[in-house]
Amino acid sequence: MARELQNKTIVITGGAMGIGYAIAENFLQKNPRVVIILDINENLGNEAINKLAVKYGKNKAVFYKCDVTIDLEIIFDKIIEEFTTVDVLVNNAGISNAHLRKTIDTNLIALMEWSLKFWEHMRKNESGKGGTIINVASIYGYRIDPYVPVYQASKFAVMGFTKSLGHVTNFTKYGVRVVAICPGFTSDTNLGSGSTTVLPELMENFKVDQQLWQKPEAVGKAAVEVFENADSGTAWLSEGGQPITLVQ
Repeated sequence: MARELQNKTIVITGGAMGIGYAIAENFLQKNPRVVIILDINENLGNEAINKLAVKYGKNKAVFYKCDVTIDLEIIFDKIIEEFTTVDVLVNNAGISNAHLRKTIDTNLIALMEWSLKFWEHMRKNESGKGGTIINVASIYGYRIDPYVPVYQASKFAVMGFTKSLGHVTNFTKYGVRVVAICPGFTSDTNLGSGSTTVLPELMENFKVDQQLWQKPEAVGKAAVEVFENADSGTAWLSEGGQPITLVQ
């Protein structure tokens, strides 16, 4: 039986554009209670909720300006004060071409901190209602090529964290499902904006036009399917706009 997003309170980091926005829009099509968009870009965040309000109604999407590397505690408190309970956390915020420490801090450390904070909030053995954490990993969380070793390291770690925290033993005991989506090359995203590429010479032979590209909408649809059907501790590939497949 598919799980339902109806009446759920959903938090999406990095939700103002690209994959995060597409996930927000596809979740809103399932009539949740509210989608809470977090993003460091205030202008894009406000634009996003204004567009979503036109389609799905006022107050169905809200925005908080947020830097996931430093704002966890204050934003978590604001969310709980206003909405009491969060049912779904989507860890989507990420960068691809930043300095080494910034990449790890954003893609991995922040993701783990947000996951553990909301996992504690959701866990059934501590008066929580259960819930779902969806971590946006990457095809670079399990495939190897010679181009972006730091980014790959961060996403490999996300996969290990997801599969361990989401292990069936933990899900059975605590009632919090943890799953991952592994998007392939996706257009209209802003992962590398304003940053400095780590080891840029490694990218010299990278062939952009030879990749299987997709639109963010494909990942948004994949997120709904993963929420509705995926077992805890699993990871799912979304590539080239094709149906999702289980990552072994």
